[in-house]
Amino acid sequence: MSRQLNMDTVRQNFWKEEYLREKMLRCEWHRKYGPSVKAKQKAKAAARLPLKLPTLQPKASVLLPPIPKIVPSKAPSPVPEAPVQSEMYPVPPATRALLYEGISHDSQGRHHYLSTRKLDMPEKRYLFPVTTSFTYGWQLGPPAKQEVVSCKMCSINAFFRKNGAFALLDPRDLAL
Repeated sequence: MSRQLNMDTVRQNFWKEEYLREKMLRCEWHRKYGPSVKAKQKAKAAARLPLKLPTLQPKASVLLPPIPKIVPSKAPSPVPEAPVQSEMYPVPPATRALLYEGISHDSQGRHHYLSTRKLDMPEKRYLFPVTTSFTYGWQLGPPAKQEVVSCKMCSINAFFRKNGAFALLDPRDLAL
């Protein structure tokens, strides 16, 4: 049994016109948007390439006479270093040592360091409230564990701040 095609001359001309119309639309689109698409593709390809910095030639070094070392009469007392343009306090050495012990996959290394660092209150980590959302919980003290009691007054006492809404009278808190 042979397959019948419902293709006569009219239908064949219709499909030929559709094909040519689609081909013309594609050519018009390519003529109109092709350069901008190619520019975007080149920019993406350039962004993927590693950045190569130019090498600097060393300047002619001027030899200075050696500075004589002065021997101190007594050992200098250790001076705590001030944080350099930082918004956080320096990390204690014991906590910093956690970074180099084990790997994060085994809940050691960076994972253990971050979980330990997270346990500190924000006042012990930051010099000042960094964001405005810090002001809500700043200097509230350690969280108090309370028993869950289905008493309205208990939930009201636990919900509101103990030191009042305008404890420090921050000018940003006042509505003028």
